[in-house]
This record gives sequence, structure tokens and C-alpha cells, in this order.
Amino acid sequence: MLLNTPGVGLGLRREMLDEVLACPSVPVDFWEVAPENWMTLGGRYEKQLTALTKCYPFKTHGLSLSIGSPDPLDTTFVKNVRTFLDQHDIQLYSEHLSYCSAAGHMYDLMPIPFTPEAVRYVVERIKRVQDIIQRPLVLENVSYYAAPGAQMSELDFILNVLEQSDCQLLLDVNNIYVNSVNHGYQAEHFVKALPTKRIAYGHIAGHYNEAEDLIVDTHGADVIEPVWKLLELAYQVHGVFPTLLERDFNIPPLAELLLEVERIRGLQQQSLQLQERIA
Repeated sequence: MLLNTPGVGLGLRREMLDEVLACPSVPVDFWEVAPENWMTLGGRYEKQLTALTKCYPFKTHGLSLSIGSPDPLDTTFVKNVRTFLDQHDIQLYSEHLSYCSAAGHMYDLMPIPFTPEAVRYVVERIKRVQDIIQRPLVLENVSYYAAPGAQMSELDFILNVLEQSDCQLLLDVNNIYVNSVNHGYQAEHFVKALPTKRIAYGHIAGHYNEAEDLIVDTHGADVIEPVWKLLELAYQVHGVFPTLLERDFNIPPLAELLLEVERIRGLQQQSLQLQERIA
């Protein structure tokens, strides 16, 4: 069993800045930001972010790379991301295994067709991104609501992309749960089939139940019990990996967010103790 490095993170939103900066020390091991929401800002926001990146480790989770887009790769954007990462000494850049642009920005995460041709296309683009940023690209398994033109399963698509590109995985357990309900597969099997060696870190979040067989991934609610159980299983199978709580709207006070952060930490400690007993 691989024992990874534990750690608990929280997504930093601009509306949280004053509260976070007012705390002498927030009990998180790392923060996460979307580069494009910060790298064009100057003045007060830049100073506030710099103050935090000097005190805490940071990871980044982008929104606009659009790795599967039919449009040409925006290398100028990728170079700007590299500059932002270097400026704040951030080593990890994650994005979505999806696309959000095609002759214009669509402001949503669209599913890449699960086909061998799409695998080859995405792999080539990943390698170009990694060459520019001089870091591994970390790609997240995404929630999706249709699979047009699929010739392989979601799992096989992800496994092929990871192996052929030599990139890393951001394991989002909530997205696995959402997709398992929406598309009728077994979430536990999906988690167990992922390659441990590729997991850089994880996400956990809440969602919205539109119907019994339709869940919308919103990041706007508390995490539900089946998703906590899935995270616990992921630790049992893959070892404890750094895990971040996502909350994008309906953001409660920091003290309430930290309750869920501490639940992640408790699951990590529980899993590490179990692994030590087994070893």
C-alpha cells in the first residue's frame, strides 16, 4: 500500500480574503486558486495574494485551459499561467479533462468524446502544455451530463490519457459520485480502477439533486455522506493523498468551512492509523 503525504486544503475565493487575512493562522495545509481569476489583477488583490503565498503552500486549479477544445491551444495564456506559477512559487497546476471553448468561450465544462482519436488529440496538447509550464499538468476527472460519440468508457478514456501523456490526476470523488448516479455505473469500482501513482491530490465538494437520477455538480452545498464514504474508500485503496474542499457559492463563514476541512483531516488520520496497523 502506498502511503502518500496527507494534507487538507481549501479553495480561496476573493470574498474570503478579509476574513482569512484577519486570522493569525488558518488551520489548512494549502490553499487553491484559479490562476486566471488572479493573474491579471494588481493593486490590493495582488498584495493580499502575495502575502498569503508567502505564508501558505498553494496549488492552482484552472478554468480556461480548454484542453480538449477544437480551437488551437492558447499558448499565450499557458505562458501567462507559467509566469503566475513562477511569481508565487507554485509547483502544481491542475485543470479539467474537458473543454470550455470552441470559436468562443462557452462558460461551461463540455465533455470530450470518449474516443481513441480524442485521446491522441488531448495527449498531444497536454505534452505541449507541460513543455511550456515545465511542470506536470494535473487533470481532473469531470462531471458530465452526456457522452456524445462515445467509443470507450469514461474510465478507459481517463486511463489512456493519463498513461499516454504521463500527466497526473486530480481525483474528484464528488464528480465520480455524480457521474455514477447520472450514468449508472458503480462509483466504488471506478475509484479502485484509478492508478495510484498518478494521483497528485483530490477534491471533495457538494452538489444539487435535480431528480433521483440527475445530480448537478454545483460546489454550492455541504458534502453528503455517500461522498464522504467514497473519499474514505479512496484513501483505503490509494493511500492518503492531499485533499481540498471546494465551495464556489453559498459560501458560509470560514468557521463553518473549517468543520468540513477538519472532517477530511479526521478521515486522513483514521486511514493512516489503519494502514499502520496493517503494516
